[in-house]
Amino acid sequence: MYDLILRGATVVNASGMQAADIAITAGKIAAISLRDDEVASAGLGQALGTDAGAMAPQAFGTLGAAAAEMDVSGCLVLPGLIDAHVHLCEPGLTHKEDFASGTRAAIAGGVTTLLDMPTDNPWTVNAQEWCDKRDLAEGHLFADVGLQLAIPRDGLSPEALAQAAALGPASFEIFCATGLAAFCHDTQNDLLRSLRGLRDLPAMACVSPGDLSIMQLADSANVPEGVALGDDAEFAADVTHFLAGRPPVAEATGVARAILAAAAIQVPLHLRQVNSALGLATVKRLKDLADVTVEATPQALYFTSDDYLRYGNRLKAAPPMRRAEDVAALREAVRSGLIDMLVSDHAPHTPQEKTGSGVTFGKAPMGVPGVQTMLFAALGLVASGDIDLPSLVRLCAFNPARRFGLGGRKGVIDVGFDADLLILDPRSTTTVRHADQLSKSAYTPFDGLQVPWRLNKVFLRGQQVCDEQGPIGTARIGQVLSCLQGSAAG
Repeated sequence: MYDLILRGATVVNASGMQAADIAITAGKIAAISLRDDEVASAGLGQALGTDAGAMAPQAFGTLGAAAAEMDVSGCLVLPGLIDAHVHLCEPGLTHKEDFASGTRAAIAGGVTTLLDMPTDNPWTVNAQEWCDKRDLAEGHLFADVGLQLAIPRDGLSPEALAQAAALGPASFEIFCATGLAAFCHDTQNDLLRSLRGLRDLPAMACVSPGDLSIMQLADSANVPEGVALGDDAEFAADVTHFLAGRPPVAEATGVARAILAAAAIQVPLHLRQVNSALGLATVKRLKDLADVTVEATPQALYFTSDDYLRYGNRLKAAPPMRRAEDVAALREAVRSGLIDMLVSDHAPHTPQEKTGSGVTFGKAPMGVPGVQTMLFAALGLVASGDIDLPSLVRLCAFNPARRFGLGGRKGVIDVGFDADLLILDPRSTTTVRHADQLSKSAYTPFDGLQVPWRLNKVFLRGQQVCDEQGPIGTARIGQVLSCLQGSAAG
């Protein structure tokens, strides 16, 4: 007997959509019964192929009995989303966010797995710090979490790298443009050395691209022409300096450096947050030289540098918002498949830190919250026709799972995979609101965004953890994951 059967679903995988019933046992998808009724009859389109994440073709037939059944007729069932770029701020910065508050916000937005960046206090660098962080997280997670490690500029010994890699970190993070000297790989030799240390390990190298030699100049000639800055002289000067210090040419140079280094060392590479037309053109020209994947954030797909005048400090993040032409190029990169995944770069700060009395744009910390709104921002791209629902799954679940060592467990609705499931009702709508945000940051730049779907239920390993009102109770069943299954390009 199964634990639960979901009946009447339209299952959405990266490969397409199919009418099916889903049986769940012990937190896993135990069986899938494909139905003969046409997906198109629900106005949801035709299935789009069978290569990536397709369900087992032998699964036709009627499922047996279950301890419980749920009718989800007319609804879409998607794999739980995987957000591969999140800052949960624990340890050391828990006034901004912590494991419980951040993962609770994630579940409310349909993110059932997230990968936590190592930039806390202290930064997570070695095996002991990874284990300490895991111990802090256990018992406090509403979603599953993979932990990432940072590589200092001077690198780690082979023994330290091997010891850390054996734990199954989701990635090793390499920063090329951070202001922290201990972690800034500001020369190509620094980058080559750190990548070389990962070559023979089951490890994913992630590079935040940039060129500090350009960024340090902060040349006003780097500011896009025609940016709307308003009449406030201090605000205009702050925004001008901010944009000048992070021009597209610095991003593109960093992209080229990273891809060439990965090609030379022959290691898989994931590029963090590329959002300029010049950076994207560089990716397109050089991507075939190495095993490279690329991420983008929803905010970079929705907002331009002109929006600083409207949103002020709340929109300040790195990389900065770009020109309308860059946003158009990024949307085209998502449509064409040049962008492999969407991530939130959830970087929360308290309201006082972000917009409190006396906090100017220049003094405000960088980063915006996003783990709770990533699904709805992605659905907005579906509504606009930029992507379809299977593409949403590919960008937000299937590709991140494959790339970060979770491809045998997450990102697909199929027999044997974790029963991490989202139930979306296409007959209702969602309006994103500040008031509904569960992060300690207590706001979202997507306030007012409306999409023609509603998230009705969220399941984590077969247990319902969220309904239309939000997370259910205080169940903290999330786990710290080991990501040792290897990596594959999307």
